[in-house]
This record gives sequence, structure tokens and C-alpha cells, in this order.
Amino acid sequence: MKPEKSKRKSGKKRPITDGVIMKSNGDASAGTSGSGMNGSAKKKRREKRGSEEIPVLEDCDDLDSDGVEPGSIEMADNAMEWMINPTPLQEFYSTYFEKKPLHIKRSQATYYKDVFSTKALEKAVREQRVLYGKHMDITSYDGKRETHNPEGRVYPPVMWDYYNNGSSIRMINPQYFNQTVWKLCSTLQDHFQCMVGANVYLTPPGTQGFAPHWDDVEVFMLQLEGKKHWRLYEPADKLPRFSSHNMSQEDLGTPILETDLEPGDLLYLPRGTIHQGNCLESDHSLHITISAYQLNSWTDLLEKLLPAALAVASSTDKEFREGLPRDYLQHLGAVNSENQSEERTSFLKKVEKLMGKLFKHAPVDGCVDQMGKKLMYDALPPCLELHEKARTVHGDGEKWNSKNKCVVNRVEFDPDTRVRLIRSTALRLVQEDEEVIKVYFSTENTREYHEVEEQWLEVDADIAPGIDFLINSYPEYIKVEELPIEDLEARMRVVSDLWEKGILMTEEPLESHYDDP
Repeated sequence: MKPEKSKRKSGKKRPITDGVIMKSNGDASAGTSGSGMNGSAKKKRREKRGSEEIPVLEDCDDLDSDGVEPGSIEMADNAMEWMINPTPLQEFYSTYFEKKPLHIKRSQATYYKDVFSTKALEKAVREQRVLYGKHMDITSYDGKRETHNPEGRVYPPVMWDYYNNGSSIRMINPQYFNQTVWKLCSTLQDHFQCMVGANVYLTPPGTQGFAPHWDDVEVFMLQLEGKKHWRLYEPADKLPRFSSHNMSQEDLGTPILETDLEPGDLLYLPRGTIHQGNCLESDHSLHITISAYQLNSWTDLLEKLLPAALAVASSTDKEFREGLPRDYLQHLGAVNSENQSEERTSFLKKVEKLMGKLFKHAPVDGCVDQMGKKLMYDALPPCLELHEKARTVHGDGEKWNSKNKCVVNRVEFDPDTRVRLIRSTALRLVQEDEEVIKVYFSTENTREYHEVEEQWLEVDADIAPGIDFLINSYPEYIKVEELPIEDLEARMRVVSDLWEKGILMTEEPLESHYDDP
């Protein structure tokens, strides 16, 4: 069942200790019990890796050949390499990415078999609250695209009745219901450095569920079961920012690629590639699309940058505040566009000059941080392994002991405790204005897109260098005492605050400083 949307109070101070270090937009609890600098912590041996694996990463050990725990970017690159294998990453980006489709024919039916299945689809519908329109669409296409969604919850007998009558089933954001898809998408976020999503499509034999169209995302189709026939067409406008309407067959030209996808095959489509797929009479089809790069273009950055640059320029450069020529309306505009008057030429040269000067005032880093802030809101939360949970707030720290009827395992950080970010995409440090610095983070997002509001902590200026140090040190672990914050107690409190938000992970599980009853 869908969790209720959390209500956030903007800017509420966290009652940590005397001397506020951070403020949060969410309800916050007190600092970690017993957190302080007393004693010397003993560390527990790291727990063995659990069984929460997906095929992408199942062969990865905790430590690499140099004895160093890999970071999330390295793990994400491995996942991407696995997904497009045997095409090397460098070849993919130089030859195919945003340029042309890639069809990988593997003749290895089991390659993607553990990612998702029809059985997993039915399990989600039976055990969880899947809703028509929000989580699932029932569709058909016979010259015209139709959607047949009833209202309310999806029940298996009704869903299968639609399927048996020739309708396709689209599960929207299966990562919300399925751990494996969540792990794959959240891992790939660190490769693309943007939100990664997914949809699942189940199509009956001899049918087509969708009209020809193009998408506004980079699409990776992973064929899971059965067979599907695909026809791809050259886009009218390459790399569009928005998806197309449902197209008719008359809108299409000659296919640039026509092929069948079988289990284990991959088909990559750059944004804007027109495509349509239909099942052969002999086979059903199940495939999952992994998508990335939605509204992640230069245009999207410049939409933030140009207004910001103009605001800076108008406040610092008098030339931008000078009045327009008194007679400019008489020489410019649509009715004067063909005129070549001296006044018009002078005006256009002035505009060109100001546009050139505008770059000098462009706060590029600040606007890139705004893109990073958006990612923190959009991103899936990290899908943690058992050995990672044991070193985070998700698995370490205080616990209730039912036998003794009390709280046990009261942990604390020491100056020599070694920590790092849980993921490279866990947080973004943003200077909102001259006085306000915020840490935006993704670790308290849910698997449902924008189910909760933006998560942030406001930090004092003297704390920001410590956050910056954590970001730039990743994936290395650093000692708490190494943070470039003047006061050691403040370093301890910052680490405690970030750990409580699931942003930091310790190198080893913490051991209690206290004798539990």
C-alpha cells in the first residue's frame, strides 16, 4: 500500500545539542545516544555479504584487488558494462549514445532472466496495492491506441482477463514493487548521474499494445521473455526534450532497423527514435525498459543559467541597466525585420555585445548545483546490501532487546572512526544565497517518484568545508578527526547528524561503548 506523503516543516531546527550545527526540513530526532568523544571504540568484524544480490553485481567482492572497498561509481560502471556487454563503454558513448540505435543479439536467453519476470509481475499484483493509471496501464493498438484502465486496485483475475482478450500490460515504475529492479536503477544512477527509471511491458501473442511514438529518454530495452518484432524509424527531430503524441502509420517512413528481440537481447534507442513493436502469433513478450537522461540537456542547464547570469549582470554592470534607444520600436519588430537601417544594425550589435558579456556573469557552478539539487529530489534512494546496512543507521545503533526489555547497542563515534558517503549521489552541497547553505540528500526518498518533498539540512558556513571534504574524498573512508572543521566536538556532531539521515556509512560496524544489561 502506498505510504502517506510525509508532511515537512521547512527549516525546523534540530534539537541536537547546545550550539546548532544543522537545521532540517524534516522532523528530526535527537543525536545518536551516547554520541561523544569518550573512550576508544572497538569495531565489530564486518558481516558477510547477504543474499540481496542482482546478477549485475553478484560477482563483486566487498574489497577490490587492492583491498579497497569500491565506490558506487565503480559499481555503477560495472552495472552499465554488464547491461550492454559485449559492447565496451567507450565504444558505446563514442558510436551510439545520442547518435544511433544499438541492437545486441546474445543468443543467451538467461542473461537478463533474474531482472524481472511475468511471475514477479503477478506476485506484485497479488501482494501489493497496484493501482490502475498510477502503477499499471491496460492498452491495445489496432490502428488506434486505446487505454482500458478501470478504476482502483489491480486484481490478478481482472488483469489476466484483459491480457487473454488481447490487451497489453504496462507496469509503471516496477522499482517501487520489486527489489531487483530498484537495485539496478539506483545503481545505474551513479553511472548516468541523473535519475534512472523503468517500465515493464507484457504483450500477448499476435498483438501490439502501443502506437508508433518517440520518447524523451535514452531507452535500454532488455528482453526478458518471449519474442517481439521491432521497427525503428529516423526521428524528425533528434534528441527531443518531450515525448511525441501517438503517431499513425502514415507518419512513418522506411524503417532504419527491423529486427526481433529474443530473451537476453538488448535494444538501445537514443531520445527521439520512433519505434513500434508487435508480438508474433507464436510468442508473448515481456521486456523492461531502463530509461535515463530525461530533461538532462544543455538546454535544461541554460534555462537556469541565463536568468541567473542576467540577474548578476544587471546588478553589477551599469551597461545592462541603460535605457533602450528612444526610437527602437520604429526600427525593429516583425514589420521591420527586412529593413537594413543604421539604427537597426546598431541595435543588433548592442544586443550581441551584451549577450557576449553575459557569459562573464554566468554563475555556472551555482546552476550546476541546482541541477544536482534536482537530482537529489528525483533520485531513487540507495538499495543497500546487508553488509552496508550493518554499517549505517539502517542496521547499526540502538536496538530493543525483547528478552531484557531494554534498549541495547548504544553506539557512538570516536575521532578515529572512519566514514564515507553511502553513495556518490547521496547529497549535494548548495549555496542558496549569501547566507544560506543547504545539504540536499536523496537517502530519505522513497521508491515512488516524488512521494516525499525535498530533503535538506541547513548548515553553518564553518561546517560547509567538512561536507565538501566528505564529498571530494569519496570513495575513500576518512577519520572523523580529519574533517576540516575547527572544533572537534562539531566534527562529531556533523558526522552523527549525517549518519542519522542515512547519508554516511562507517568502515566497520560500531560497537557499543556501554555494557548492555
